[in-house]
Amino acid sequence: MKMYQVDAFSRELFKGNPAAVLVLDQWLDDAKMQNIALENNLAETAFVKKIASTQENVDSYEIRWFTPTVEVDFCGHATLASAFVLFKDFTQAKTIHFHVKNLGIFIIRQAEDGKIEMNFPVRKPEKLVNYPALLNQVIDRPFKEVYINAQAFILVCESAQDVIEATPNLTIIRQLALEHHISTAITANYDDLDLTITAQANSSQHHEYDYVARYFAPQKGIDEDPVTGSMHTGLAPLWAEKLGKTQLIGYQASLRGGALYCSLLPENRIEISGYAKLYMQADIFVD
Repeated sequence: MKMYQVDAFSRELFKGNPAAVLVLDQWLDDAKMQNIALENNLAETAFVKKIASTQENVDSYEIRWFTPTVEVDFCGHATLASAFVLFKDFTQAKTIHFHVKNLGIFIIRQAEDGKIEMNFPVRKPEKLVNYPALLNQVIDRPFKEVYINAQAFILVCESAQDVIEATPNLTIIRQLALEHHISTAITANYDDLDLTITAQANSSQHHEYDYVARYFAPQKGIDEDPVTGSMHTGLAPLWAEKLGKTQLIGYQASLRGGALYCSLLPENRIEISGYAKLYMQADIFVD
């Protein structure tokens, strides 16, 4: 069985977020897919299966995502990695539709320069005035606002430098996640960043970014996710409103780092785009 490993949200190897991708004729049983994801020990392993398409020049697939410990309902970077693999080796179509349980259809296109453009539903966050007291302990830096969406508590920090330098308390974050069934993210305006920190965090293109973020999901086997496309369906709308923009570039400030190009669309949709780089093609042997 062929498997690909792709670095998503990066033009370079060893940056962005690595995901494994398997293109199947039929679904494997759930336990086997979970074991493959555990064996890979990546943030996500994606499984895709082609289904009949009713539109010309559109290929349709079902897609599922597994961390090393659980199946998740939405993963942006492994969607990007899967689309990259399909456009590379499996389809001549200009558009891919991923059919996702409970979330509808993700519309995926590839630009001439290789950028993968993904049309997702927005998961806009709401501001919390009364929030769990444990949130005050999740990082060792101050924050000024708390939001929540379907995926995470979102802490708006006082500066981008605080986001980059924060040390998370993973025990508290795991406890919060188990109690409230969501993860934790931190974010800030990228303009509030010391240039010496910027140089360490990423490239000389720091001025292009609108906001910075990090994402923690230890309850799913991911202490800190390198780049989290799904989370930016909430973060980008939040910063679009704060900054008065509909086109934004987010930077996820993990050790690997990654850039996400975000455009707010009509009908409560968002386009999140990024690049990908193939790391590996391999044959795996499962009974």
